[in-house]
Amino acid sequence: MIQLRNVLVATDFSKTSEAALGYGRELARAFGAKLHVLHVADNIMTRYAFDGSVVLPPEVQADLEHSAQEQLDRLVGDDDRRALRAVAVVRTSTTPADSIVDYAKEADIDLIVIGTHGRRAVAHLLLGSVAEQVVRTSRTPVLVVRPPSAA
Repeated sequence: MIQLRNVLVATDFSKTSEAALGYGRELARAFGAKLHVLHVADNIMTRYAFDGSVVLPPEVQADLEHSAQEQLDRLVGDDDRRALRAVAVVRTSTTPADSIVDYAKEADIDLIVIGTHGRRAVAHLLLGSVAEQVVRTSRTPVLVVRPPSAA
């Protein structure tokens, strides 16, 4: 029998991530699992450090992370915290897929739930897919949620 003790939902605050959070909540509820909701904030200080053309004060990174934590805290409500022992976590990185996989290892996650934007061909080749990278590199099972259909 499958045992889910810890369910991780990775979010970028998109509609697709909202759908993934719905799946994660229901799975956590059904299995009595703890819900982890993770957002990986872009490390803009590292990303632009070698460029030299853009100089950003350190407060910009702190503001970005603080804003992400506030958004997560709105997504993960008191009911989630009580019923699902939910935690809202912000990590900072230039490689979100690696951060998701690393968090899954550290927190002993049994299932990762992540949305995919469903990009096609050229856009996918140029942009890549965080969800695809997570699926390829994670030893933890991954549930990929497609964008909600427009009705």
